[in-house]
Amino acid sequence: MMAIKTMKISVIKSDLDRVDADLLALPLSSDALKKQAEKTFEIFGFDPKILKDFKAEAGEIVVLYAGSKKISASRVALLGLGEGKTIDDWRKAAVAFASKAVDMKLETVAVDCSGIETLAAAASQSIAALAATIVEGCFVGSYRFDRLKSGKLDKKKSAQKSKEIDELILRVDAEVVNEVEKGVAEGTIVGSCQKMARDMVNLPGNYLEAEDISKAAVESGKKHGYDVTVFHKKEIESLGMGGLLAVNKGSFHPPTFTVLDYKPKDKAKLVVALVGKGVTFDSGGISLKPSENMGEMKSDMSGAASVLGAVEAAARLGLPLHVIGLIPATDNMPSGTAQKPGDVITTYSGITVEVGNTDAEGRLILADALTYGKEKYKPDVIIDLATLTGACIVALGYAVAGLFSNNDKLADEIYQAGQQSGEKVWRMPLWDVYDEQIKSDVADVSNTGGRGAGSVTAAKFLEKFIDGHKNWAHIDIAGPSFQPKGAGKVNGGTGFGVSLLVELLKKWS
Repeated sequence: MMAIKTMKISVIKSDLDRVDADLLALPLSSDALKKQAEKTFEIFGFDPKILKDFKAEAGEIVVLYAGSKKISASRVALLGLGEGKTIDDWRKAAVAFASKAVDMKLETVAVDCSGIETLAAAASQSIAALAATIVEGCFVGSYRFDRLKSGKLDKKKSAQKSKEIDELILRVDAEVVNEVEKGVAEGTIVGSCQKMARDMVNLPGNYLEAEDISKAAVESGKKHGYDVTVFHKKEIESLGMGGLLAVNKGSFHPPTFTVLDYKPKDKAKLVVALVGKGVTFDSGGISLKPSENMGEMKSDMSGAASVLGAVEAAARLGLPLHVIGLIPATDNMPSGTAQKPGDVITTYSGITVEVGNTDAEGRLILADALTYGKEKYKPDVIIDLATLTGACIVALGYAVAGLFSNNDKLADEIYQAGQQSGEKVWRMPLWDVYDEQIKSDVADVSNTGGRGAGSVTAAKFLEKFIDGHKNWAHIDIAGPSFQPKGAGKVNGGTGFGVSLLVELLKKWS
C-alpha cells in the first residue's frame, strides 16, 4: 500500500561542463554573485547582462539555455542562496530547485557543489549536514500527491504524465566525496521517510483506516528490521484503554493500538518513547465540526505518520537508541453509539475523565498510549506529537509547532533540533495555574478547559497521564502538519515531525 518510488542520487567528480543533466543548478550567494558570476558566465558562454535580473535571493531561480560554449547539461539554473549563511537558505533553495524541475517535467537534475567545504563553513554546518539538507530539500520540493488521479478528464495530461525526478546528481570536489556521500545517505533516508508520512496524511479517510496504519507499520518493520505489535479491539478492551474505546464508539471501523519497537544491535544509550495521535478522520463526533474544510480532517493522524516515519528512519540509520513508537488509532464519528458530551470514561491509567466536548478526542486516545508507554517501557524520554488544537494555529500559525515540556533541557534540545531541521517549534507555558480550567465536578479531570489557552489546557490534560515522568514533551503540530488549500504551491500533508525527531535522535546518538 505504501510503496514509494525513491529518486536515484549520485555523487560525481567530473568537470562541470561534462555533467549530463536536464538541468544543472549553480548555487550562488549574494556575495558570490558579485565576485564570481561573470567568470562563471564566461565559462558557460552566457551573457552577463542576465545578472541584472538575478539578485540571488534564497530560492530565486533563473533558467538559462546552452550558451555559445559546448556543455553537456541541456539547461543551467542560477540558484539563489541569499547570504548562504544559514541552513534555511540552503533548504529553501533546494526545495525551489526541485519544485521547478518537477514543474518543467525534467527527469535528471544536478547541483554544482564545488567548494561545498567553504559553503558549509559559511553556514556553520558540516559537509555531510549540508549535503543531507540539499537531498532532503529536493525530496520536499519534488513531492506531488497524484496517486488517486486517473487522468481521464484531461486527455493531454494523461497522455503526458507528470514526471518525477528520477535522478539527482551532486557534483563535488574529489577530496569531499566521502563526507558528501555520508550526507546523501542520511538525507535519502529522512527524505523518503518524510515522503511516506506525507502520503499517509494525504490519503482520504476512505483509503486509510486504523487497520491501514497498523498494516503500514507492520510492513515497515518487516522491511527494516524492527518489531511491530498490533493490538486489535478485543485486546484494547482487555487492556482497559477507555480513552481509545470511547472515541471509537461511534465508528463502523475498529480501533488499533500499534507498538513499534526498534532496538539497536549494541546496548542502547537511551530509551525513547514516541507517541503519535492517529485519528484517521475527525468529524468532531456528536460535537460535530462545521462542514467548511472538514475534509482536511483526514490529516488528524499526522502525529502517527510522523512517529512511524521517525522510527523507520532510526532503524535504517542504525541509531544506538531503543526507540518505541506508540500509535493509538481510530476515526471519530457521530452515530447512535457515539460517546456524548457529559459522559464519564475511565482511561487505561484508572483516571476518570468527564467528556466536555467529543471533539477534544485526540487527548483521550493519547492519554491511554502515554500511560501504557511509561508503564511498559520505563523510557528515559517521552515525546508525543499530535494535531491537537486549533488554538495552537491561532497562536503560532501554520509554520511553527507548539512545544510543551516539563523539562527545560529537553525543551531546549527539541528547539535546537527544530532550528537545524527547519521544523521549528516554540515553547509554550505549562504552568499549574492552568489546571483550574480542566477541573471536573463529576470526574478526576475534564477533557476541555474553555475557550482561553486551548492548546495549553490540552497539554495540561496530557500531563496527567505521564505518571510523574520528569522528561516529557508534547508537540502540537496542528498548524505545520498540513497546508490548507491555497496556502502554498503544494497543499496537504507536510510530514512535519519526521525530520525534527530524527535530528533529535541523532543528537542523542
